[in-house]
Amino acid sequence: MEIEKTMTVAAPAAQVWQMLLDPQVMGSCVPGMKSIEVVSDVEYIAQIHVKISFISARFKLRTTIVEQRAPHYLRCEGTGEDASVASSLKQQSELFLAELPDGRTELRMKVKVDVLGRLGTFGLSVMKTKADRMWEEFGQNLVARLEGGPSLAATAPARAAAAPIQAAAPARVAPASLAAAARPVAAVVAPASVPVATTPAAVPAAPAPAGRGWWSRLVHGGTADGRHIRIELQRGDTLLKIDWPVEAAADCAAWLREVTR
Repeated sequence: MEIEKTMTVAAPAAQVWQMLLDPQVMGSCVPGMKSIEVVSDVEYIAQIHVKISFISARFKLRTTIVEQRAPHYLRCEGTGEDASVASSLKQQSELFLAELPDGRTELRMKVKVDVLGRLGTFGLSVMKTKADRMWEEFGQNLVARLEGGPSLAATAPARAAAAPIQAAAPARVAPASLAAAARPVAAVVAPASVPVATTPAAVPAAPAPAGRGWWSRLVHGGTADGRHIRIELQRGDTLLKIDWPVEAAADCAAWLREVTR
């Protein structure tokens, strides 16, 4: 998977460069970042918590800076894995900083990521959708740090404490270095969307038809509360049931289209 993202920040390139190489800044800006260990000036080990739909992974990522030309270019490589969800990843990223005439800086990133294992089954469109969300949050956090305010990551615990308790829903992922911000959810699906039924009655799961491949998919009516899409995925004798929030029907449709290919 290859991703390219661009943003513009109101700060000179030298200042942005300095912040991007500061482990503490990256720890507060990259979504899902839990910790960073500085091995050397060019090598870091990071712990990142990533969620895609119903799969939650904690990657230990080792990232190495292999080339840098301050304050305009940075290239790094990294690998990571989480044995608990049988997933691993390998990434290569390039960072470009360009000074604009008005004193602002254009930050452009190119990332190539290979995701293997369970997380790799979600498909390209699902991963890129998550990457878009993570990049947007990273940009908001970076701008907040440049302006001297708290990042979204820093204020999240306070917001969570003040929010009322709600039923758990499938989490939206992502990716241990700066490159993590660009990685790494989205019936039988109609070509454009998944129909949402309002009847609370559950429909018993039917056996997988012969010749359908190893994923047999059954999308039933809504759950009893009328706010979730009931999905059942069957592989052999294993049946996985998922209740997807109606508000995220578009993500559900994208994920199902990928899995049913």
